[in-house]
Amino acid sequence: MRLLRYLVLSLSAALPASAADFQTVLDRDKFLSLIEGHELHLDTWNIRLQVKPNGQISGDMLGWEVTGNWQWKDGYFCREMDWSGYEIDYNCQLVEARGAEALRFTVDQGAGKSATFQLK
Repeated sequence: MRLLRYLVLSLSAALPASAADFQTVLDRDKFLSLIEGHELHLDTWNIRLQVKPNGQISGDMLGWEVTGNWQWKDGYFCREMDWSGYEIDYNCQLVEARGAEALRFTVDQGAGKSATFQLK
């Protein structure tokens, strides 16, 4: 269980944020246009996620199922997830895009750590 908790916390705190080449995504429509037809991939953690326009999240991390819900609230991507029975708490995240190739999510409305997902 400690390893599981460590992996989830590490995912939430994957990388420090830097501004190079990323543009803040301010609205839901722009976010939806970026994710449409794509999966989010974070290969270092073997994560594959589908973030669907209907507010659903599905995929897997390290071979275990991930499910969840999301909404766009006050300019932030707010989500709650479950990783095969381990709850990942609700958090609103700053979203930034590097063209149509990558999205960076920064927890705690941009004040925390970030993870950059490739759009595939």
